[in-house]
Amino acid sequence: MPQPARPPKPHVAIVGLMGAGKSTVGRMLARRLGLHFADTDEFVVAAARRPIPARCAFSGAPSVVSLGGGALTHGPTRALVARSAVSVYLEVLPKTILARLKRSRTLRPLVGETPTLERIEELLQSREPLYREADVHIYAEQCAPETIADAIVARLAEFHFAPKRVPGRT
Repeated sequence: MPQPARPPKPHVAIVGLMGAGKSTVGRMLARRLGLHFADTDEFVVAAARRPIPARCAFSGAPSVVSLGGGALTHGPTRALVARSAVSVYLEVLPKTILARLKRSRTLRPLVGETPTLERIEELLQSREPLYREADVHIYAEQCAPETIADAIVARLAEFHFAPKRVPGRT
């Protein structure tokens, strides 16, 4: 007997290492889909560096959520993403991430003021198996954020992703 169709997931979760472009691409993707955008790193900063559960980002209207690079290391967050969102892994080479972090004005506590390739590779080695569990993999090396957002929109069709648009969004 055929399995009943699962309802489409209402959210998109962008995952990957810091500096992969999750926030930039996530904002563009949300605009293209007419959805809310949430960045879990911004939640943490707004709460004076106190962790905010990822479930806050996945409540309410359909949204695109940029998850902090280490969010998937937390089992309950992984489970929440798996049941609530189409997950998208932005894959970028460590050397590219290093270059981006060196240009960034944002301090990344896990790599400090002077990030090294070795530290980035170490973080990626420990987290990549979790990122690879994502529903969609996008090789985002040397691609414009607009191109990446368009590629994600195209891939979301495979998941029958057709969220209700947020009023006032186009």
